[in-house]
Amino acid sequence: MSTWMVVEDEPDIYEVLLAMFELWGIEGVAFVDGEEAVAWIEDVDNERFQGELPELALLDIRLPGTVSGPDVGARLRKSPILGNMAIVFITAYKLSPEEEDAVMKKADADRLIYKPLPRFAELQPMLESIIATRRKAAQPPSSDK
Repeated sequence: MSTWMVVEDEPDIYEVLLAMFELWGIEGVAFVDGEEAVAWIEDVDNERFQGELPELALLDIRLPGTVSGPDVGARLRKSPILGNMAIVFITAYKLSPEEEDAVMKKADADRLIYKPLPRFAELQPMLESIIATRRKAAQPPSSDK
């Protein structure tokens, strides 16, 4: 079973996402703020977490506290264990092209999606495509001789 991670402070949104994941046969791991997510990443990196690791992180850009979604994404990229997972930012706030660029670069994110999120039937293939692209990019080049 696949596992996806959500960092979202709006309970209605993360509950809907977790319910969708369940319907798709995907396990969900949810965090309500950046501090909690970073603490979990530290646990993974220090081998204090036992369980299936997520292959996708859906990160709200604006979170309560001092650790933003882009901060969580940047920490994921530094992780020797989670560093290659797909990262998708979500936000309800309209960003300027410069802000979008800065956010995406900070975490080497794969995609930015504005809320409201795409329909159920569109969201799953979109996210799975992002995971597949990230997975393919992480594979070493094949040597055809």
